[in-house]
Amino acid sequence: GEAKNLLSYPGPNKMRDCFCTVNLDQEEVFRTKVVEKSLSPFYGEDFYFEIPRSFQYLSFYIYDKSVFQRDLPIGKVAIKKEDLCKCSGKETWFMLQSVDPNSEVQGKVHLELRLNELITENVCQQLVVRIIECQGLPLVNGQSCDSYAAVSLIGPSRDRTDNRKTKVKKKTSNPHFDETFYFEVTRPSSYTKKSQFQVEEEDIEKLEVRVDLWNNGNLVQDVFLGEIRVPVNVLRNDSTHQAWYLLQPKDNGNKPSKTDDLGSLRLNISYTEDYVFSSNYYLPLRDLLLKSPDVKPISASAAHILGEVCRDKHDAVLPLVRLLLHHNKLVPFITAIAELDLKDTQEANTIFRGNSLATRCLDEMMKVIGNHYLTVTLKAVLDEICDSCKPCEIDPIKLKEGDNVEFHKENLWQYVDKVFNAIVDSSMRCPTLMCDVFFHLRQMAAKKFPNDPHVQYSAVSSFVFLRFFAVAVLSPHSFHLRAHHPDAQTSRTLTLISKTIQTLGSWGSLCKNKLSSFKESYMYDFFKMFQEEKCIDAVKKFLDEISSAESREPSCVTEPVILKEGEVSKRALGRTVLGKKNFKKRWLRLTSRELTYHKQPSKEALCIIPIKNILAVEKLEENSFNRKNMFQVILAEKSLYVQASNCVEANEWIAILSRASRCNPQRLNVYHPCAYLSGNWLCCKATAESTPGCMPCTAGAPANIQLDIDGDRETERIYSLFKNNMLKLQKMEETCGTIAVYQGPQKEQDDYSHFTIEDSRETFKTLQHIKSFVEKLNDHHEQYRKKRSTSAKYGSEENPIVGKFCKNSLEKMQTISLHSL
Repeated sequence: GEAKNLLSYPGPNKMRDCFCTVNLDQEEVFRTKVVEKSLSPFYGEDFYFEIPRSFQYLSFYIYDKSVFQRDLPIGKVAIKKEDLCKCSGKETWFMLQSVDPNSEVQGKVHLELRLNELITENVCQQLVVRIIECQGLPLVNGQSCDSYAAVSLIGPSRDRTDNRKTKVKKKTSNPHFDETFYFEVTRPSSYTKKSQFQVEEEDIEKLEVRVDLWNNGNLVQDVFLGEIRVPVNVLRNDSTHQAWYLLQPKDNGNKPSKTDDLGSLRLNISYTEDYVFSSNYYLPLRDLLLKSPDVKPISASAAHILGEVCRDKHDAVLPLVRLLLHHNKLVPFITAIAELDLKDTQEANTIFRGNSLATRCLDEMMKVIGNHYLTVTLKAVLDEICDSCKPCEIDPIKLKEGDNVEFHKENLWQYVDKVFNAIVDSSMRCPTLMCDVFFHLRQMAAKKFPNDPHVQYSAVSSFVFLRFFAVAVLSPHSFHLRAHHPDAQTSRTLTLISKTIQTLGSWGSLCKNKLSSFKESYMYDFFKMFQEEKCIDAVKKFLDEISSAESREPSCVTEPVILKEGEVSKRALGRTVLGKKNFKKRWLRLTSRELTYHKQPSKEALCIIPIKNILAVEKLEENSFNRKNMFQVILAEKSLYVQASNCVEANEWIAILSRASRCNPQRLNVYHPCAYLSGNWLCCKATAESTPGCMPCTAGAPANIQLDIDGDRETERIYSLFKNNMLKLQKMEETCGTIAVYQGPQKEQDDYSHFTIEDSRETFKTLQHIKSFVEKLNDHHEQYRKKRSTSAKYGSEENPIVGKFCKNSLEKMQTISLHSL
């Protein structure tokens, strides 16, 4: 949301130019725009993303933008993964903490300790420390680490002694060291040489092994990556101790932090973590949900009951829409619940204007399947509006001295004209599923109000103009049409355009005397610039085309539309530097026709790859080039190897490239997850470069709706919603019993008036099924939790140790760290 009371800049100009970043541990995945000259910057930006890997912290950093030097971190908010659920769904002010380089750590270390007895003249003991490997070390300056481990034995009377180092492992975030170091921990009393440790055998328990991870800086200072400390007393009962440890800040973060008040940051985080079983576990609940469109009345269906008990929760609609969409049940369900809405609609001009389950489902459907349609229709014109941002204010109260209102009107008219024409000319690109739903809405509206010739249009325009195009124009960043929230002037321009588009879209739908209904006189004057009859005809023609009975495939776009672009590192396909293939920074751009890369965004393309030539798009294993976040665009001649800026960007590139190329007839079924280097494929060791792939491709078969929907995951989310609303389900069940039994006037109406129950017997039967299936899934989840508590041993790779580990600490032994499946 915003920051406030940031620490002022030292000097005469105390203001700062600030931006905020979103990080998974130390990896930046998003950043906001820069707000200039403010100590209380407002951002108001939304970021939604699937988390593609395990992590410890979700962090937010405030930076002071610098032109000539590195951006200066002002403060941060770091939230542990296990604490995200506590603040999920709540708007909270967080105090900024200082950013200490020695506390910025991530990753884990696999360590082995054991004690050996050395028999010489006397018996003494030797501590053996084996550094096996590390995982998940951070990127340093955007690159994988050149890491090494420093091993120390810390005595009771000295801070540090007996230092050892591993070899440097270059360009990898998952270094495999497998190096062993030996320390004498007791000496015979007859030993005369001065020893680092003058301790008795029973004092061994006071010793501690410390492992520091560093990035080798070569000509500059080494960068601290984290440390672990392990007391030798873990060997009290066992001769060998082997475990994974999470890296900790230097001195475990115990150094006193700065006392300066750095300011605060307002965040609204919504975090969902799903534990998804195999399909057979969800079959009963899923089948019950999928039968919903056929249940009579529809209000007795499981899907409608979900909307009833979660009426105030937007989270219920998305998984329901995605599940029904995945199984081709969405159109009949929306048709059925829209018909239920129409029963209570008395006037044609209020049709589908409420916030019912039908309108919410249709809104979500348009967002899910209409995103590409929005992109190809509006992105180019919105980019022009936001980048040029001509003055368009026409409200006399908001005009500044010297403003030319007629000039502003002309600018606004040109913008509106471009947006309006882009919309009404886009009918042949409207997704088939949206057309099918609009057809049914139009038919039902005409049947409900047979004497109103306009209602069949208003039933469609109330969604496609008011709830789809107008909202996307108003908030292009929310629909991924722009990277950031626009500035104040552009936002005002988009507001005026959106209001105009809403009105233009309803002209042909309601009546021809719309001008008289304007509340603002300046809007009335502005609309005189439009040719009313021409606009009405264009809107009617557009609505007729998107609500026709004919099913269609989206036609090709006349001009290519940019779907995604950004800076990446690309491996050179033919050129070499000193005999080695090199990586170059390039600007990657995907349009509706082709994939290109450029030296800079404004430069000509260095390479053009038609989408029809892409055979597959898949992840590339890190060990191919010792680089994170890589993916491959597989072509007939050569594969294009690309490194994205972060894990979220890599996933998004793979997803959108896969969607764009999914209907290509020559798509591969198998691929190589690693690169072909030094005469063989690193994955399967095949020597011929033409050898078919060794793993199945992840993308599915061609589909009209090119979406990757996990039906089991959506069913798991719906189960969670039913589980969390079990009390409401029970209340609804009691209400059904009251209605069925009570024969007189409904004196207890207040107890159940907020539920839609048309057939109490059928609704009661469905509720019984829901409760039964939810209870069975509850049992499966409980069994899974018990199994995981015994199988995920503390210190395993899945459940690494946090901080120091002591064998006597039963509480730590029983700690379970859950990771998303």
